[in-house]
Amino acid sequence: MATRAGTRHRFVTAALAAPAALWMLVFLVLPFVAMLVFAFGRRAPEGGYLPGFTFEQFLNLPARAAAFGNTLMLAPAGALLCLLVAYPVAYYLAVKAAPRHRLVLVSLIVVPFWTSLLVRTYAWMYILGSRGLPNLLSTIGLPDLRMLNTPGAVLVGIVYGYLPLMIMPIYVSLEKLDRRLLDASADLGARPVSTFLGITLPLSLPGVMTGVALVTILLLGEYLIPQLLGGGKVFFIGNALVDLFLQSRNWPFGSAIAVTLVLVVVVVLTVAMRIAWRFAGTRRVDLV
Repeated sequence: MATRAGTRHRFVTAALAAPAALWMLVFLVLPFVAMLVFAFGRRAPEGGYLPGFTFEQFLNLPARAAAFGNTLMLAPAGALLCLLVAYPVAYYLAVKAAPRHRLVLVSLIVVPFWTSLLVRTYAWMYILGSRGLPNLLSTIGLPDLRMLNTPGAVLVGIVYGYLPLMIMPIYVSLEKLDRRLLDASADLGARPVSTFLGITLPLSLPGVMTGVALVTILLLGEYLIPQLLGGGKVFFIGNALVDLFLQSRNWPFGSAIAVTLVLVVVVVLTVAMRIAWRFAGTRRVDLV
């Protein structure tokens, strides 16, 4: 009877997991295998893929060093800026805000997601353009500030677009914080800064690492914000992929860059998990 029950349990588990496994196979594994095959091929004379086996595409990766450099520099910088802005907001929502107001405040954070990122980024193009912030500064007698088509404009768009993805994991982590620990720390005479550094921050670290990993991984493939706010002067890997696949039709080289990007994401995720486990001790840390 025990063996039959165990077999039935495994069958039910496999049946429940089958749709998700099939989805992952069709939309994740098979496309990556196709990219891997293309990466070792050659570009056909008319564009596209020509079967072959060569490392030429990977050896040509330095030709897109600027895109890799911008991505690997601005993506972590954008994630760090998001963290610096998001943590105080999440802390206020979870610890300081009245419970009856939290739902409204959290809803206000989520509301921007109801509008297309394209529309919101176009709004920032106007704000940072000549008729927006620079015009306002010149009107009140301050020096003209040109930000559009610069890395600074891209960082502004990144923080605005990805801030909710950083706030929510940190908020969830802080919302689960046992308030009795904070009260005990205060009763024992600890200063607020000591309480924060010794209790609040370590216990919220899983949410912090989740938010940082989530935002950084998404930024590594970002295309829209650099394209619009960078004005073609601040290229990310995503912009290079669009150029290679849709314009120059160099599918093997684009596939090699895509495979390299996936490997970079795996490395970033692995490092983030190791850091989270080291600082969070034995507490469970979910990054994905």
